[in-house]
Amino acid sequence: MSRAVLSLGSNLGDRVGYLRLAVDGLRDVLVAVSSVYETKPWGVTDQPDFLNAVCIVDDPARDHWAWLRTAQELERRAQRVRERRWGPRTLDVDVVTVDAVRSDDPELLLPHPGAHERSTVLIPWLEIDPDAEVPGRGRAADLLAALDEDDRAGVRLRADVVL
Repeated sequence: MSRAVLSLGSNLGDRVGYLRLAVDGLRDVLVAVSSVYETKPWGVTDQPDFLNAVCIVDDPARDHWAWLRTAQELERRAQRVRERRWGPRTLDVDVVTVDAVRSDDPELLLPHPGAHERSTVLIPWLEIDPDAEVPGRGRAADLLAALDEDDRAGVRLRADVVL
């Protein structure tokens, strides 16, 4: 195992700075990084808008647990505090997929259980991998097309932000 898809999000403080912190921390294993998109919060809606991006990373030395530890370390560097589920955060790094690994371990569900229904993941992912697939769910393009148009429209490209 080596190739993973990571979803990045930030809606507190220096949102761009936190996304850059994550990308810089992945630079040595980075295959591709999407554009940045601004999105309405998902789950808990009474919080600031998010900046989101998706990265594809590759490192033959890392398995799915190592990618989780990498994600957690990046969040720690951004001083993320977990006060409530889906609440505001300086940095959120979700492991979306790792090769074709499936995991039902509560600490690391793979593929990420919400990825197939979130435009905030699918749109940036498809930008950098048009043939993307969510294991067990299907082609990302088909999953995105099945989502509500308002959901897709809520993901706005931020061409002024480059990671």
